[in-house]
Order: sequence, then structure tokens, then C-alpha cells
Amino acid sequence: MALVSAKDMLEKARAGKYAVGQFNINNLEWTKSILLTAQELNSPVILGVSEGAGKYMTGFKTVAAMVSAMIDELKITVPVALHLDHGTYEGCYKCIEAGFSSIMFDGSHFPIEENIAKTKELVEVCNKKGLSLEAEVGAIGGEEDGVVGKGECADPDECKKIADLGVTMLAAGIGNIHGKYPADWAGLSFETLAAVNEKVGEMPLVLHGGTGIPTDMIKKAISLGVAKINVNTECQLSFQEATRKYIEDGKDLVGKGFDPRKLLAPGCQAIRDTVKEKMEIFGSIGKA
Repeated sequence: MALVSAKDMLEKARAGKYAVGQFNINNLEWTKSILLTAQELNSPVILGVSEGAGKYMTGFKTVAAMVSAMIDELKITVPVALHLDHGTYEGCYKCIEAGFSSIMFDGSHFPIEENIAKTKELVEVCNKKGLSLEAEVGAIGGEEDGVVGKGECADPDECKKIADLGVTMLAAGIGNIHGKYPADWAGLSFETLAAVNEKVGEMPLVLHGGTGIPTDMIKKAISLGVAKINVNTECQLSFQEATRKYIEDGKDLVGKGFDPRKLLAPGCQAIRDTVKEKMEIFGSIGKA
């Protein structure tokens, strides 16, 4: 099955009161683990690629070719979108050219007028090519791949202005952050989310920083219009923990335990377990 836009899967999720997970990829093992889990659970999935991860994997064209070939070789039949995460204006055009099926333009750090102007332009380009487009208003706290935000809550009126441009989905800052949540985190602002949801109608909303948000908060966010939830750090942490245990147990010293295929296997299984756990919470299992 070829890559698809995220539009249909997110509209179905919004209507069905569940969310589709965006799981960020960093290499072949990450991609394979996520795709196999989505197929096993019959769940739609979004593969997120930050600009830094794209550069690490030698470029967006390499990423798009790898994902497309892997879908074919693994006989993946569930809907898969390949999505640029927190894209710059220039990065969006590179991913469109490379063959991505979904784009996020993060104009949240621009004045709202500039965010609107650039988003409007990209909406027209993506519509012509049948790609989905995510926009952002407000800031996601913390740092991810050089993108730093203070976690400001979005202005619902500004969200409406961006939504009215015809974007596919909208990321609105509601006190969520990238990375691990601190002990003194105040939690999600459901007041902001409810106000945004009321302003944008049926538009699928996006919750960034899905790692560490309590299940009850995730379910409440879904009830208020969130149809896409991003997970990255949690997969990294589970991969790191499983790999560390393998080495500390000395398994890399037994036989051919140093073979990278064996060395990375426990981490890959940990990613699969994490993705499965998240898909269960999000409610996307069996929804492909």
C-alpha cells in the first residue's frame, strides 16, 4: 500500500472519538518496529520525521524511499502517513519534493500574520498534491530537535484564523511539553482545549508531547477533539532501557551477541511494546 495523506484517518478518528498515534522514526529499526506493530494491531499510523532526524538519515529523499520500500517489502496494508514534524518553511518544500504524504509547518514562533500567510501558501500547495497539512498555534514547551518552546497556551481566536485557511489538523499549545514532564508540571489546560475545539468546529486537533501524559488526561483530550497524539521520547526511553539491560547482562559477550541484529533486537521489541500500549490507550486498534 502506498503512503497516504493523514486527512481521512484523522477525520475518522475525530468522528469515532479515538486518536491516531504519530510515532517519530530515527532509523530503519524504528520504522520497521512501528510499521509491524501497526499492521499486527490493524491500526492506522503516522510516522513522524523531525528535520534533525531527516538529516541524520541522510536526507528526506532517503527517508521517503526507505519507508515506501518497507511498506512494500513488509506487505503493510494499514494506512501509513509519512509526516514532517515541526517543519520550517524551507523544510516543508523539501519534504513535499521528497515524497512525504503529510507536512507540519510550525509557524508558531512567527507573528500570527506571518504564520497565517505562510500557512495559507502551504495549504494551496498541499491541496494540489493531495497532502495533509498540520499547523501550530501557541508553543509546545521544552526542546525537541532545536525547536524550543515555553509552553504558552494558544489563543482560540488565532486558532480559528489558522483553521479557516483549510489546514487538515491543528496543533494548539495547551500546556503540553516535549520530553519528560517535570514533577511540578501543572497539567493540560482543558479550558484552553475546550475553547479551541469550540472555535474550530470538526477540525482534528493534535496533542504534541504525548510522552508521560496520564491516561485519563489523554482520554479527556480525545473527548475534546484531539485526533492525533505525538509520541517520541517514550520510544527512545524504552529502547535505551532494553539496550542497556542487554549489555549490562553481558549478552553482547556471549556467542555472536555483538551482532547488531541481536544487540538491537531487545530495543526494537521495547519500541513495539510501547507503540502497542499507546495504540491501546488512543483507541486506534482495529480502526485501519
